[in-house]
Amino acid sequence: MPRLVIAAPASGSGKTMVATGLMAAFAERGLDVSPHKVGPDYIDSGYHALAVSSPARSGRAARPGRNLDAYLCGPERIRPLFLHGAAGCDLAVVEGVMGLYDGASGQGELASTAHVAKLLRAPVVLVVDASSQSRSVAALVHGFASWDPEVRLAGVILNKVGSDRHEELLREALDESGVPVFGALRRMRAVHAPSRHLGLVPVAERRAEAVESVAALAEQVREGCDLEGLLALARSAPPLADPPWAPERETASARGGVDAAEGGGRPVVAMAGGAAFTFSYAEHAELLTAAGAEVVPFDPLRDERLPPGTAGLVIGGGFPEVFAPELSANEPLRAEVARLAAAEAPIAAECAGLLYLARSLDGEPMCGVLPAEARMSERLTLGYREAVAIGDSSLAAAGTRVRGHEFHRTAVEPGAGPEPAWGLVRPERRAEGFVQGGVHASYLHVHWAAVPDAAVRFVAGCARRGG
Repeated sequence: MPRLVIAAPASGSGKTMVATGLMAAFAERGLDVSPHKVGPDYIDSGYHALAVSSPARSGRAARPGRNLDAYLCGPERIRPLFLHGAAGCDLAVVEGVMGLYDGASGQGELASTAHVAKLLRAPVVLVVDASSQSRSVAALVHGFASWDPEVRLAGVILNKVGSDRHEELLREALDESGVPVFGALRRMRAVHAPSRHLGLVPVAERRAEAVESVAALAEQVREGCDLEGLLALARSAPPLADPPWAPERETASARGGVDAAEGGGRPVVAMAGGAAFTFSYAEHAELLTAAGAEVVPFDPLRDERLPPGTAGLVIGGGFPEVFAPELSANEPLRAEVARLAAAEAPIAAECAGLLYLARSLDGEPMCGVLPAEARMSERLTLGYREAVAIGDSSLAAAGTRVRGHEFHRTAVEPGAGPEPAWGLVRPERRAEGFVQGGVHASYLHVHWAAVPDAAVRFVAGCARRGG
């Protein structure tokens, strides 16, 4: 399976734009490109999915952007998850996270781009911000190439090059390093990628503009990069013999071969989407489907009713704080969600979902399911967490241990209910979230590929309830 990892010495070097541009440029050639992102970030994956949806690939199913997080999922699942997502592709492009060797805080290489690249046995192309250097670039690249001999740093793309003369100096210096240059890009022109409090604005909020931005990135990458050379490099990656991750196998193992929806058909699980709820790992819907559910998307900004027959509800992450007035104005849906919760139907809410179930968000009435008030905060909460389920819930049995990720600039008061969703045990100890009837609501993002029994347990609860 041809594959490349696009990395950088540090955040801000331009690897997201370069990786997205490469995905789009190859897709425009008619290649079936599989997009991946190291780490927990949902937003970049949205741009990746847009990049590979070129009209040149007409007739082929769209590929979602997928995350490869060795902390959330465990190193042993990285290759199987990759092989599952990239099955049948012509090329897989994996965008790294932060600097090449930056991983989970205080845990060595765990979850770093270098760690994932080694697990995938993939060549690494380093995107270097060359804007304030010339010959020194060779020392920088040499240091990254020699730091870990197990990382195959196979090439460089120079970014933010100032002029033809600047490019010439950079290439001359790198000739001495022995690391080939696969591209030199001037400062990205005519590319508007706005950011706000949690990073890039998601594709779902600016699709038309995002399409234009991705097209501009593809054009600049075509002009400045050796696409044939990069494709040949990707094809030099050795075979991976691992069996692909399979949601059907994972859920069958978790439930001991018993059909979670046995005798009652497939319960409908409504999954929130649209511009306000854009954060979701593709594997979650796949696991729910494999566990016996019919997963039906809906948009809380537009839909006044839950899907017919809804027996359970999944509300992932996103930006409800940006759309609080619109979400509040949809009173029929808020009332229906509240009735579903009162009937003790299984409801899984992560981060944005937690805010939506609160009494209010920045003073705007929300669903009123949880005895909590939510508001924007000046403090960014960001980082990996280890947690244990304090009691039984629709998602986890008491004592279940998980690894998760927090990423928000909001606060909920109180931060935990009488029955918390989780007891955080690392890096700090505190109770967090709410378990109330069938509701499991928390700031913690958990990747269900690491805990497939969560999907099985959730669907079994939906099946018992019925539509």
